[in-house]
Amino acid sequence: MPSRNVGVGQEGSTSGREDSDSQRRATWPAILPGLILATGLAGIAWAAGSLAPVVGGPVFGIVLGMTVRAMWQPPPLFGTGLAFAGKYVLQASVVLLGLGLSLGQLLQTGLESFPVMIGTLLIAFGAMFVFGRLLRVNSELRTLIGAGTAICGGSAIAATSAVIAPTQASIAYAISTIFLYNAIAVLLFPFLGHLLDLSQNAFGLWAGTAINDTSSVVGAGYTYGMAAGDYAVIVKLTRTTMIIPMVLVIAFFHIRAKRKQMVADAAVPGSRLPWRKIVPWFIIWFVLAVAISSLGVIPEAAQDATAVLARAMITVALTAIGLSAQFSAMRHTGVRPLLLGGLLWVTVAVSSLALQALFDQL
Repeated sequence: MPSRNVGVGQEGSTSGREDSDSQRRATWPAILPGLILATGLAGIAWAAGSLAPVVGGPVFGIVLGMTVRAMWQPPPLFGTGLAFAGKYVLQASVVLLGLGLSLGQLLQTGLESFPVMIGTLLIAFGAMFVFGRLLRVNSELRTLIGAGTAICGGSAIAATSAVIAPTQASIAYAISTIFLYNAIAVLLFPFLGHLLDLSQNAFGLWAGTAINDTSSVVGAGYTYGMAAGDYAVIVKLTRTTMIIPMVLVIAFFHIRAKRKQMVADAAVPGSRLPWRKIVPWFIIWFVLAVAISSLGVIPEAAQDATAVLARAMITVALTAIGLSAQFSAMRHTGVRPLLLGGLLWVTVAVSSLALQALFDQL
């Protein structure tokens, strides 16, 4: 009988890995029904995100998907397409995100914010491990929440999900947790900034390092002031490039864990796991996309178009994940991951201000 703290992160993960080959071999007639369903609902979510950009299409997508799933369970006809969107459309969107990033941004726009940004990232992941263990949140879910808090919300969760292949319920729970604290930050940060009498740059640096989603950073930053908004966006773009080392590090530990499992299962016939299953090849394409973008060969208009396309694809993928959400697994997990997200959010917000004070940037 499984222990009570297994939760979302382990329930259904084995079957998800076993189905990966069948997803890859699936034909378009099998994929299209679910893909069309997810895309149609994602279109509604995209329109809602245009009306409320502080929330954004991807968040509306997963909320809409989960709402529909709560009222109606999609028949098996849609299963293959939803699984395809939740995995391969998600991976493709992460690669496209790379075309809008540049390694040069770290030097061009982030030198001043770099110590605070790196400090908050390290503190976030350290707190993730400590609080996650104390709250007994499974490693998969705490990694998703930690990545979303430390880097850039939904995009970081998407990139991490494409590496560690978590359950749909874990992704849905992580996205919902990040969204909750983003919404609170948009309302609370400007008030606290005035209360603390932060300068425009200090508030921009705080918002850029302590708020997760770009739209929420924009909302809080420009509410505080034009200069604060401009600076917050620059810091946020620099912070977003940390997806590259983060994904590579997570992939390294994920592969190492797979290798250990292979060694442990070496005596079991047929237990060897092929390299193609443990090496996240999409990361290579992602790094290549960033390298191409860094060369400056992609016109700005094309970068803008790919950024919009990537966000649209993330909306489709998250809508599909919402439609596939296992609410029983989320209820079984309880409020501990939500509490973990809150603790990480507060830790990053406080540490950002402390580091600014340490480096005389307040």
